[in-house]
Amino acid sequence: MGPDPHLKWIVSGMVFMQFLACYLVKDLSWKWIFFWAYAFGGCINHSLTLAIHDISHNVAFGNKQAKWNRWFAVFANLPIGIPYSASFKKYHIDHHRYLGGDNLDVDIPTDFEGWFFCTPLRKLLWLFLQPLFYSLRPLYVNPKAITRMEIFNALVQFSIDLIIYYLWGLKPIIYLIAGTILCMGVHPISGHFIAEHYMFLKGYETYSYYGPLNWLTFNVGYHMEHHDFPSIPGCRLPMVKKIAAEYYDNLPHHQSWIRVLWDFVFDDTIGPYSRVKRLYELAKES
Repeated sequence: MGPDPHLKWIVSGMVFMQFLACYLVKDLSWKWIFFWAYAFGGCINHSLTLAIHDISHNVAFGNKQAKWNRWFAVFANLPIGIPYSASFKKYHIDHHRYLGGDNLDVDIPTDFEGWFFCTPLRKLLWLFLQPLFYSLRPLYVNPKAITRMEIFNALVQFSIDLIIYYLWGLKPIIYLIAGTILCMGVHPISGHFIAEHYMFLKGYETYSYYGPLNWLTFNVGYHMEHHDFPSIPGCRLPMVKKIAAEYYDNLPHHQSWIRVLWDFVFDDTIGPYSRVKRLYELAKES
């Protein structure tokens, strides 16, 4: 456990790479804006959302510098185009504390999602719309008061968006936001959303993935290890698996996030309902 000394430098490089990309795409045609948003910028932005996930566990500067982690997450948020980091932190703690908790873990799809998105075509549509459900579901399932950090996050984000618009026009803004939305939908990296907790095998609700896309996603694929030890930064999760191999090697895991997406769409036994759901005492009282 402890902070990752390299995380702040890697994230900073990614943020400035996207700012450079904003300058480079300002004169491109719209078709190339969306091409590069999906093929390049969105990959970086999705990776930054997973850096924010790591930072939410205070692994950028350590638990003693919690505020530095919150502010750095706001900085990592800048290329994503819309404020995200502060709200994610607020709800992600519940995901770990009340995994699968009814009305507590907003990662669980709603009853409507499970009922309606039940055919291959509808499940494919659900994957496209996943960023929308991911952002709006908390407001319906478990609404919480807006925090000062969320206001700060929004003010900083929209200020940077306005500066980019003033300097280089609308196309860089579309490049950033379109990349975020497209690559959190039907994209190889977004397979981790489904791979992590959808019950592909009965009795197993959390799965790891040990493939090469971990290199782009701060090892979020090591998800069983992460839920066992959330204070260990992503860069050290492979060490957890190596040290405690007898606990992880025999567990079912995924080999491909693309295969995960394919199976989710075309396997009739898998869908938004394929989640373990629990009723916690806290939810009963509320």
